[in-house]
Amino acid sequence: MFRGRVGWLVALPFAVNLVSNLIITPIQFGMRNLPLAAVDILVVWITIIWCVIAIWPHFKWVAVAQVPYFLWVSLATVLQLSITAMNWGRS
Repeated sequence: MFRGRVGWLVALPFAVNLVSNLIITPIQFGMRNLPLAAVDILVVWITIIWCVIAIWPHFKWVAVAQVPYFLWVSLATVLQLSITAMNWGRS
């Protein structure tokens, strides 16, 4: 199945996505920093697109498997941006 190794340029978006996912909860609930959480969820969303583009030439099935994740994060992004917008300017 895996005949060769993919380069670090293909692995990089997955690593950025992982780190962004790991820090969203501490930002959102620990620091209670809605604008930073909004930026972070946008990074997660963008890195999913980046992952699909990077992996497509190597493993199309991995790219297709990202579709449900992309839809879920799209919903989470809309919710986070809405919450951030509604609370903009509040202490």
